This record gives sequence, C-alpha cells and structure tokens, in this order.
Amino acid sequence: MHIPIENIYYLLCYAWNKLDAKDRISVAVDDKTELLDLFAKILINATKILLKRGVDRNYVNYTSEIPGIKGKLELSQTIKRNLHLKQRTICSYDEFSANVPINEILVTTLHRLIKTRDLNRDLKDEIKRILWMFTDIDQIEIRSSLLKTIRLNRNNRFYGIILDVCQMIHENSKLPTEQSGMWKFVDFTRDEWKMSQLFEAFVRNFYKVELSDYYVVKREDIRWQFSSSSTENFQFLPKMETDITLESKNKTSKIIIDTKYYRETMVTNYDKERIHSTNLYQLFSYLMNQQDNNNPVTLQAAGILLYPTIDKDLDLHYKYDDHNIYIKTVNLNAHWKKIEERLKQIIGIDAKHNN
Repeated sequence: MHIPIENIYYLLCYAWNKLDAKDRISVAVDDKTELLDLFAKILINATKILLKRGVDRNYVNYTSEIPGIKGKLELSQTIKRNLHLKQRTICSYDEFSANVPINEILVTTLHRLIKTRDLNRDLKDEIKRILWMFTDIDQIEIRSSLLKTIRLNRNNRFYGIILDVCQMIHENSKLPTEQSGMWKFVDFTRDEWKMSQLFEAFVRNFYKVELSDYYVVKREDIRWQFSSSSTENFQFLPKMETDITLESKNKTSKIIIDTKYYRETMVTNYDKERIHSTNLYQLFSYLMNQQDNNNPVTLQAAGILLYPTIDKDLDLHYKYDDHNIYIKTVNLNAHWKKIEERLKQIIGIDAKHNN
C-alpha cells in the first residue's frame, strides 16, 4: 500500500499530537520526496527555529581539572595527583549550558543522518552547516529508556516533534550497511505492524482533536461477561481493550471503532472477497461484553471496523439487535481534506443512526 508522503506526515502529526508544531515547521514535499528526506527536512527546519529562539539550557554539573578553584574543591583527588604543586585543582561546579540531554539527542541524530545512506546530498550539506552551531554539545548513545526520561515544559515543548522524529530515525536505522560507518534507513511504511500502530493512533487522536466538542474519545477496557466457579480462572482470559471508544457528551450514543491495517483490505476465498473473520468476531465480542442493562446507551452501541485503502471504498452496514455494525474504509491516497471529510462523515452517519 503506497501512501503519499504528505499524508504520512499528517498521520504522524496526529498520532504524535503535534499539529501545532506542524503548522510552525514548514516542510515542502512532493511525490519524489522520500520518507528519510522528510524526517531530515523536519529536523533541519525545526532546528533553525530553535537557533532563532534559543536552544534549551540548564545547569550541568562538571568535575574537571582547572587552574585555580571553582565551585567545590575535590581536595583528595587534587592532592593525590599533586596538582596543587602546579597551581591546578580538581573541582566540581555547575555551568549554565546547552549540553543537556534534549540537545544531545538532536545533535546525535543529525550526525547519524549525515552517515545514513540514501539521504539527499543537499540535505546532508545543510545538516553539516547547522552542526557548526552546536560545537559544544556532546554526542551520546540514544536508548529508548533515555527518550522516556525527557520531560517537556511550557518553555521547551517545541522539542516534542523533534524528539518524535529523532526516535523514529533511531528506531528505523539500526542496520549498518556493508560500507563502514554508514547506516541504512528502513522504511517503516512497509512494516504492516508498525503501520497498524500508526493508523490506530492517528484515527484516535484525529477524533480527539476534531470532535472534542461532541465526543469523549478514549480506549476502553471491557470485562468478559462470564461466570466461573473460581475467580482465579479469570486471569487466563485475554484482555479486551478497544482501539477507540467514542461516547457522546450528551450520553445518547456510543461508538466502538476497531482499526485494522492490511495491504489488502479484504481476503479472497474462491475468488470471492470476504471481511477478515477474526476482525468481525473481535468487534462483535466488544459489543456483546460491554452491554450493561443499567446503561441504555451500551445496548445500542454501534461498532465500526475501519480499514485504510488506496483504491476501493467500502460502506457496509449490518444490524444485530439494536447494534449497528459497519465495515468502512478511508482512502489514504486521497487529498488530505478528503480524508478529513471521510473520517467525519463516518462518525456523523453513525451518530445519526444511534440517535
């Protein structure tokens, strides 16, 4: 499934919840733009904005050999090395510096981009010019655990999209090429599992942003409506958690959406197209087990299986008791405005059926 690079950018910005940053970072893309080039352009343009407004700084503790005394004297180390005879000391002191983890991650990623095969040569040259502005910032080993420790605040929240892009680059450029010191970027859009995660996060955050006046959008834990002779037996049941649950703020409707991402929307058996059976069973299980006789809206909840497509749209409707069940697609090859309209139309139709 080939999705236009501009639409991939929109999907990522919604999934990362970084629409405001996207509007500030102007990135020109066309049909010839590669995914790696897109990420490089985002970092280049975002870094230029940072340099104009000032990069994040904080107090950093250093322990080093210096002439004279600064901060806290490390007396035992100084004497042990006989530095006092040379009028030098070892001291621990704080400096207000840009050499902090958030900038180290950015600089390390920019250096990796230079060493990544297939990145546009002009972009590499532009990155090299930018790095001249960061001579005092160290390169580090980036781990996912480090990225999780970064906490943004009102003053540095612009770094949010930068960190997301840095993480994406490091997670998808782990395979060294045969050429010494060079990295190869792996196009994650070819990975069905990763794209499934992205598609789900995109749809959920799209509805959170665009329909916040009408719906509460969340993931929902659903308990199996089973009984058992022993409570210990329940620990063996699989967890049920919806991809997306929408509950209207006026408490009159509920929609459960299960997103699925496949290269082919339908399966073909004996030359006939069919819905993925496991997907339908899963959605049906959600609808049945979320029912609560004390909560009428759960007895009329709608269910949607939502697939991406790049050619043929699906709009199928079924009914079970008071539950409307839909199989729908959104064309990710369409112009972005058409994608927005389609996603809103899907919920508008279902909301109408539920009222």
